[in-house]
Amino acid sequence: MDDVLERYGAWLLTGKRRSPLTHEAYLREARSLERWLGERGADLVGASQRDVLEYLVSRRGSGLSATTMARIVSGLRGLFRFLRLSGLREDDPAALVETPRKEKTLPDVLALEDVDRFLDAIDDPGPRGLRDRALFELIYSCGLRISEAAGLTFDGLFLSERAIRVLGKRRKERIIPFGEEAAARLAEYLEKGRPALAKGKHSNRVFLNQAGKGISRKGVWKRFARFRDASGIDAKVHSLRHSFATHLLEGGADLRTVQELLGHSDIATTQIYTHVESGSLGEAHREYFPRR
Repeated sequence: MDDVLERYGAWLLTGKRRSPLTHEAYLREARSLERWLGERGADLVGASQRDVLEYLVSRRGSGLSATTMARIVSGLRGLFRFLRLSGLREDDPAALVETPRKEKTLPDVLALEDVDRFLDAIDDPGPRGLRDRALFELIYSCGLRISEAAGLTFDGLFLSERAIRVLGKRRKERIIPFGEEAAARLAEYLEKGRPALAKGKHSNRVFLNQAGKGISRKGVWKRFARFRDASGIDAKVHSLRHSFATHLLEGGADLRTVQELLGHSDIATTQIYTHVESGSLGEAHREYFPRR
């Protein structure tokens, strides 16, 4: 089935225009199901609905969240749809499987002073320190996903205009402005830090690792964890993106603008930040409303 899964992966990228991250996750799950079926003397072509359900039960039993399980179900539906389109199956054993209801959790948001504490913890004056300060200033200033920041190229950087062009999920392009502090840190990194990291090598990627290659998502996560621990804040790497959106709303930005800046295809996804922002509204009401 290796050839079939390779074609399935190509179909995800070209036919369904899935992002590289989604492609990787769906293909990984397809291989996981294939191994699970093989251990039971079955395969993808002959798998029944009961097989699929038992597989999902086994995956849920490993402690995965409802959000992750929903992604797995979506991936399996795509897999069996592809097998039908390829003529390898006549039915879809995942068609009637219900998608688990996702938990409604509020995003982790940092207070402005916590953002400052995190950024001020990046105090290395060397090339890596200049890179890290510019990197995380830009992530916060633009509300970037980590993959978008790591993958930023010079084709998408407009320093004098203080804007970047990124490709988000499903290769959706958007232009995002950034602030003066991020611009200053970027300029300093490009002048003093990046040449030392490049080591004479050519790369179109803006942020480089010590080997002179584009920094990876894993590399960004590791650097974030280091400065998070040094600053003493409680946060995840995605908290900077959540904080960007919430701070914009608190500052008076409208929801549609925040949706465009974040690259959300559905404004309902952006609306979760209004629940976070409403907390500050409640505090203002308690402080200023005359009849307390």
